[in-house]
Amino acid sequence: MRVSVSWLREYVDLPADLPTGDLEQALVDLGIEVESVVDLRESVTGPLVVGEVLEIEELTGFKKPIRFCRVDVGAANGTGEPQEIVCGARNFAVGDKVVVILPGGVLPGGFAIGARKTYGRNSHGMICSAQELGLGDDHSGIVVLPEDVKAQSGDDARPVVGLDDVVVEMEITPDRGYALSVRGIARELSHALGVPFRDPADAPAPGATAEPAYPVEVRDPVGCDRFAARMVRGVDPTVETPGWMRQRLTVAGVRSISLAVDITNYLMLELGQPMHAFDADRIAGTLVVRRAEAGEKLTTLDGVNRTLSAEDLVICDESGPISLAAVMGGETSEVLASTTNVLFEAAHWDPATVGRTARRHKLFSEAAKRWERGVDPALPLVALEKAVRLLTDLAGGTAGEEVLDIDHVAPRTPVTLPVDLPSRRVGVTYSPDRVVELLEQVGCTVTRGTDRLAEDPGAVGTAGVGPGAGAGEVLTVTPPSWRPDLTDPADLVEEVVRLDGYDRVPSVLPTAPPGRGLTWQQQRRRAVARSLAERGYVEVLAQPFVAPELVDQLGLPADDPRRPAVRLANPLSEEEPLLRTTLLGPLLGIVKRNVGRGQRDVAIYEIGTVFHPRPGAGTPPAMGVDRRPTDEEFAAADAVVPAQPRHVAVALTGEIEPAGWWGAGRTAGWADAVEAGRAVLDAAGIPADRVTVRAGERAPWHPGRCAELVVDDVVVGHAGELHPAVLAALELPRRTSAMELDLDALPAAPLAAGPTISTFPPALIDVALVVDDAVPAAEVRAALVEGAGALLEDVRLFDVYTSEQLGEGRKSLAYKLTFRAPDRTLAGEEAVAARDAAVAVAAERFGATLRGA
Repeated sequence: MRVSVSWLREYVDLPADLPTGDLEQALVDLGIEVESVVDLRESVTGPLVVGEVLEIEELTGFKKPIRFCRVDVGAANGTGEPQEIVCGARNFAVGDKVVVILPGGVLPGGFAIGARKTYGRNSHGMICSAQELGLGDDHSGIVVLPEDVKAQSGDDARPVVGLDDVVVEMEITPDRGYALSVRGIARELSHALGVPFRDPADAPAPGATAEPAYPVEVRDPVGCDRFAARMVRGVDPTVETPGWMRQRLTVAGVRSISLAVDITNYLMLELGQPMHAFDADRIAGTLVVRRAEAGEKLTTLDGVNRTLSAEDLVICDESGPISLAAVMGGETSEVLASTTNVLFEAAHWDPATVGRTARRHKLFSEAAKRWERGVDPALPLVALEKAVRLLTDLAGGTAGEEVLDIDHVAPRTPVTLPVDLPSRRVGVTYSPDRVVELLEQVGCTVTRGTDRLAEDPGAVGTAGVGPGAGAGEVLTVTPPSWRPDLTDPADLVEEVVRLDGYDRVPSVLPTAPPGRGLTWQQQRRRAVARSLAERGYVEVLAQPFVAPELVDQLGLPADDPRRPAVRLANPLSEEEPLLRTTLLGPLLGIVKRNVGRGQRDVAIYEIGTVFHPRPGAGTPPAMGVDRRPTDEEFAAADAVVPAQPRHVAVALTGEIEPAGWWGAGRTAGWADAVEAGRAVLDAAGIPADRVTVRAGERAPWHPGRCAELVVDDVVVGHAGELHPAVLAALELPRRTSAMELDLDALPAAPLAAGPTISTFPPALIDVALVVDDAVPAAEVRAALVEGAGALLEDVRLFDVYTSEQLGEGRKSLAYKLTFRAPDRTLAGEEAVAARDAAVAVAAERFGATLRGA
């Protein structure tokens, strides 16, 4: 919502010297989000003047039409000679008055204007559009001033186009539809600043007459509970919209179309009541308001031929639908340049129906935006009276005496509010008189009374209130017609707090629980994320939605438990209707996107949930909102919800260690993915002696380069290089590797004991063992640990070697053994004996031999 302060001042007595900062703060204190407050007097600097177009020369030979213009700017350019300007717009002619910014001026956004040569001609300045001046979003043509503008060539153009005003742009929340109008914002400012407010809707308007303005039948009084109409005949179709109205529409971001249509848009902005103008000569027979028949067609004012749904509300004549009710009119009944008889319609439509229609047709008009948020049902007759008077005053014609008003609006339901509820809910003491004063301030009718529970002190109070606590004074509050959002006591409490001031509500932090306040699972996830980030992996958050063909691209077998997936009933994209069963699909998609954009070295990770359907779970029970579901209903619903274990996955490609002047780099490979898995298990607090890494096979990994991550004999994840077929299907670089691990499958970390630190020196011995190529290095390591005994402090694999000399199918595993005694310095013989014992166990178990022996 964008509105000028000068328009607001017509209905609220804002202080003449009110700073823009105070204006913004007043709106923010009321809970209205302010996007910007722009003082238009400061938005354009330098010479901005009125100019008259003297000559136009059409330039040819360019990709788009270009015009070379000579414009009279009076003495503003210092010479009095016409200004030569190149312009691409075509909505002006010789004799028109336009807005010109001369060299030295600066437009909004810091766009400086100078003299330059373009399209083979010298251009001294620019003829401006509304968008370039910051007055609106229209950039389809330049601003052509109305003929009645009294300004002369060379005069300052700022007051002519409204650049001597302040414009406020606000983001209105969905529950505050009344604020999408000058009327609503002016009323709010009167509350905030304590100044008088004059309601533009507080005006006399004739009621329904026995003879209607036009025959209308409303067949759906739920979708349309009020329909009013007035007729104006004999309008002069050549009269243009006056400059003051066009200026206000432009500031609000609404394009001027024609006088009758501009009047409806103007009153929509002023009152908040969307209206529609029909060409009365282009409609035939009785107008009928009804639901559309499925498959009916309507061409709306934007030129789109739309297929209607049975839920859409339409206005029809004897030819069929002529308007998509409350959203957009139809082409067959629109006001044309030749229209002389105008039928104004102002109605009240069901917000939910309008919202669904707008989304179904992707047609979010200004009218639909207001209807789905709620419009005052008391406005139609007032809006019609204003529209008729404006049109007849500006374009002549005769206003019909007949008034149509089909009114089925139900009266507002009173809300019962315990007078102390605001104080109890918010923690601020509001006296009963203050509560009544604030509610009446927003237009509520308040009746004070006594709770009947007070007659019986032992009675049980209302829900959430203890016995007897509900006794006392209560208020019966009838909200005003323009506040459809006030429907229950909580809404009224919010109004009391809002108007009294959010700044009065104390900020009290709860007492922190003992410890860090995190569960051990949360602490584990944070530790895992920190560990991977410290190793150079970048966290990503992928969408959990995947395409059905992904399971084939990942090469998942037919019996793989990751193949069945949960299908969304209302997916964001029909191309990705399934929930992921593995993190790798979306993660590898991010790798592909980054590589495609020139990022050769990628190392990313994600911690997130995957979704596994429960076979035969059926459908959840239907649960209403009239009561809390029972425990049995909750259990039945939970049984249908898919299992959602939390996984961690990494994907990497390119160089893991970059090349540079320091030497050659190192390409990422399967071993780095395996090491990432080890890092995750270490960060999760799983002791190394409970972790086993062994060869395995699982899609989408390469069968010969895939490792299983095992904790306590339970496979919790896999890591390695991806299968070449998967890389080809997903268009990923060769040697791309990945790891995925089920965090929820990990046991709780045991209590970590402090390490025993010896002050005696270690004995370091390297040993290289030759074994069969199929023997896992982790199992050889376990054999060395078992044989070395208590003196072994650490064992680490530092080299894997194969060659023809070792023989086909053989490999050399080199380990660094660290021996240390807690109470003495080891003798060399003790360390060698421990090493020999370790080698002996490896030789017995795997036929290992010392390399070079």
